[in-house]
Amino acid sequence: MYEKDGEKYFIVDSHMHYWDASPANWVEGAEQYAKGWIECFHAYQGLGPAETHQPIEEFQKVSEEQLMREEFEEGHVDVAIFQSTYLREWYKDGFNTAEQNGALFEKYPEKFRVNTRFDPRDGDAGMREFEEATKRYGATGAKLYTAEWNGDSRGFKLTDPEAYRFLERAQEIGIKNVHVHKGPTIWPLDKDAFDVSDVDHAATDFQGLNFIVEHVGLPRIEDFCFMATQEPNVYAGLSVVIGGLMHARPRFFAKVMGELLFWVGEDKMTFGSDYNIWTPKWQVEGLVDWEYPEGHDFDDYPRLGTEGKKKILGLNAAKLYDIDVPAECQVSSTPAAPDAAELVEDRAVAQA
Repeated sequence: MYEKDGEKYFIVDSHMHYWDASPANWVEGAEQYAKGWIECFHAYQGLGPAETHQPIEEFQKVSEEQLMREEFEEGHVDVAIFQSTYLREWYKDGFNTAEQNGALFEKYPEKFRVNTRFDPRDGDAGMREFEEATKRYGATGAKLYTAEWNGDSRGFKLTDPEAYRFLERAQEIGIKNVHVHKGPTIWPLDKDAFDVSDVDHAATDFQGLNFIVEHVGLPRIEDFCFMATQEPNVYAGLSVVIGGLMHARPRFFAKVMGELLFWVGEDKMTFGSDYNIWTPKWQVEGLVDWEYPEGHDFDDYPRLGTEGKKKILGLNAAKLYDIDVPAECQVSSTPAAPDAAELVEDRAVAQA
C-alpha cells in the first residue's frame, strides 16, 4: 500500500514476471535470439531512472529475494499478477512459465495471482497444458503473445479459427481476463504481429471476456484508442506506457495518457510495472504525483485526479480479478464493470 498526503492507494501490479533468461537456459542453436531478446529488454530498462538500472548478469535472472523486496517491501505493491510468456523456441525451460511463476504463488498465495497462457498453434497438447495450469493455479486470466515464434510460424492472430477454439475453452474453464501483448516489439519478433486489429474482432465475438491490451498498442496508440472506445470489454494495460515513457519522454507520456483518458477513460486503465524491466516504486510514486507538463497545450485532455489514480493503480484490476480492497483505499465511485457498459451502437439507439 502507498500513502501520500493522507490518501491511501491499493496497488495491483497487473503485469510482471519472474523470468529466467540466463545463458544456462538458452536453447542450443538459438543462442543469438535468447541473448538478443533479454538484451533488448535490458535496453528498455535504460528508459527508467539511472539509479534503478541493473547489470545484465543480474537482470537475466532475478532472485526470489530481490523480487519480493522490489515488488512488495520497496515497491508499494499489495497484489502482483504474473503474466506468463514461454518462448520455448529460445529458452529450454521457458522464459517465464506458469510453473515458474506458480512456485512463488504457492509460497505467497496472498501476494500473487498467476495468469496462464495458450498458443493456438500447440493444438490439443497445448489445450491440455492450458487447462491443467489454469486449474492448478486457479487462474482467471491468461496472457497471449501473438508474435511469439513457434516452429516455422512467426505469429498468430486472435481471429485464427484455432485461436477462437482456445478463447471459447478459456471462457468455459473460468478465464475472464485475456492480456494480449500489443506494443513495442522486442528483437527478433516482428512488429506487424503486434497489430491491434485482431483484438477488435475477438472482443466483439467474446463479450464474456475482458481484453487487456498490454502496452496499449504502442506505437499504434490512435488505432488502439478508437478501437477501445467502441469495445466495452477492452482495457488499456499501462505497462511500458509508464515505465518506458513517464521518466524518459514526459511530454509524449502526457500525450499518450491524455489520449487514453479522453477515449478510453480512467475506469478502463490498469497499472503494470513490467517488472523486472522496471521496478514499481518509482512508477507508483511518479503516477501519484503526475500532472500535465506546464507550457504545453494539453487543455483538451481530461484531468486525472486522486480518485482516477487510485482506480488505475489498483482498483480497476482488483475488480477484474475479484481482489478484496480495504475500505480506506476505496473511492466514492466504483470502477466500471464490463457488464455495466454499453456498446456504442446501443447507446446511439437509446438516444435516438
